[in-house]
Amino acid sequence: MFYVTVDTGTTNTRVKVWRHDRVVAGTFAAVGVRDTAVTGSRAKLQQGVREALAAACAEAGITVAEAGAIVASGMITSNVGLHEVPHLPAPVGIGELAAGMVDAVIPEVADKPIWFIPGVKNSIGAVDIDNCEKMDIMRGEEVETFGLVRRLGLNGPAIFILPGSHTKFIVLDDRRRIAGCLTTLAGELLSVITNNTILANALHNSFASSVDEQMVLKGAECARQVGLSRACFTVRILDQFTSCGVEEKASFLLGAMIQTDLTALRHSSAFSVRPEMPVLITGKREMRAAFHSVLRKDGYFRGQLQPVADEVLEDIAGYGAMTVARERGIVR
Repeated sequence: MFYVTVDTGTTNTRVKVWRHDRVVAGTFAAVGVRDTAVTGSRAKLQQGVREALAAACAEAGITVAEAGAIVASGMITSNVGLHEVPHLPAPVGIGELAAGMVDAVIPEVADKPIWFIPGVKNSIGAVDIDNCEKMDIMRGEEVETFGLVRRLGLNGPAIFILPGSHTKFIVLDDRRRIAGCLTTLAGELLSVITNNTILANALHNSFASSVDEQMVLKGAECARQVGLSRACFTVRILDQFTSCGVEEKASFLLGAMIQTDLTALRHSSAFSVRPEMPVLITGKREMRAAFHSVLRKDGYFRGQLQPVADEVLEDIAGYGAMTVARERGIVR
């Protein structure tokens, strides 16, 4: 039996066809929920997902109708996605997440039901100005988390770091439930600072393609002592008065941003962490290396610091969605 997973984010959609827990076909479409937000219509998103489903299934040698099930996760379940599903309040185990799945037929996309996996939110009751920092939300990272739990055989507790446009920190409790999450705008800020500030010239509008560990640690230390804004301007000082190359300056800025994220992790009221908790680091290889270096130097977390291997991260969103769907009995 073939199964299809759909992972839609802000700007992109990935469709995978699975058989026996292996990807046999897949496609990528440059369409996401931002298109709905910008145009005020779901038409472009519907068309993009429909075409991606057809292309992936054709590559696998089947029709969309012949798929055993279509399982969707990510921002596709938001108010600007294909079908809104409310967040589940933490703590959320895989059983609760599976039970929260809903199916809907969207004729503009497919003639068969699509199963949607809900996101997760921190549980604090009514949000106001005094407690708003405790609240956090995610759509998509919850399936990645349970995919990692299964692939790595984790029992909890643990902290997951998922860098990207937004950095997500997710805490797994000792019952293998998502206890809460914490989000920063680190990736977006890094992009804006690199491309749309006075630092664009110093950085040649480019990110660190290879991590200079010493400069990452120098940037982290600078941010720890004087804050992110001053650390950012220090990149211009390095450009004007030293022989540092672009990679060194970009690494310095990356270290400053990571240290700021770790400060949020340690001091946020969104959840509590303990020094002995294992920390699992995902994301691109360069980000994993940089986070690992700063975490070791920081010294607060005394448990295992584990950059997750490439093979474990491969197709993790789809694998996690399949794991949740199997718990529900949709995938056999």
